[in-house]
Amino acid sequence: MKNGIAYPTNLELIMLLLGTGIQGIPVGKLAQRVLNTITASSRENLLQNLLKLEGIGPSKAITIAAAIEFGRRQNNHTGKQISKPADLIPFVHHYAMQEQEHFICVTLNGAHEIIKIRTVSVGTINKTMVHPREVFTGAIKDMAAAVILCHNHPSGNCIPSSDDIETTHRLVEAGECLGIHVLDHLIITTKGFFSIKEEGLLEPCQEEEDYSSSRFVSLVSASSNSLS
Repeated sequence: MKNGIAYPTNLELIMLLLGTGIQGIPVGKLAQRVLNTITASSRENLLQNLLKLEGIGPSKAITIAAAIEFGRRQNNHTGKQISKPADLIPFVHHYAMQEQEHFICVTLNGAHEIIKIRTVSVGTINKTMVHPREVFTGAIKDMAAAVILCHNHPSGNCIPSSDDIETTHRLVEAGECLGIHVLDHLIITTKGFFSIKEEGLLEPCQEEEDYSSSRFVSLVSASSNSLS
């Protein structure tokens, strides 16, 4: 508490997650075995390998794996360059599984590298309300050159509603006033995603050449005819 959470070593962080050891294996020794297993494991086999350790049951194994996965999600996007919509999907696809709409703002620097991914608001099962000040407060703090907006559709239909389009246009205008370009607005579901820019529903910034303006193949079929 005195020195902050960045103060403990990796071994001590594992000790904090475990809390206690078991009879015959003190927490420090058990934490070292866990740390060795984490180092030698991939994301796919971590749980199985942890469960092979004496003193690690399902509850502790899941706690450790969950902490690692959460840290990965929070930090693996930093500095990643986004040149097309599909580049962003690996960093936001987990929001598609949420039962409520989550509105996300991804801030980018001048090279279109991710600075931060923020949840701006959480709504009901089919609607979330956002205000420009909520979207751009973080972007201003990050000194972002551009943002990409994103939200999930729990219904599974990634086609934007009229409210989605209206909200997008309002945020594009607000961004232009602040000198922060809204490059795109992605709608994601568990089956695919929809790029409002790539479907011609966003007023693109002509000088933004790094973010590809060519169409891409989404994970679902979303023809332009369905938007007429």
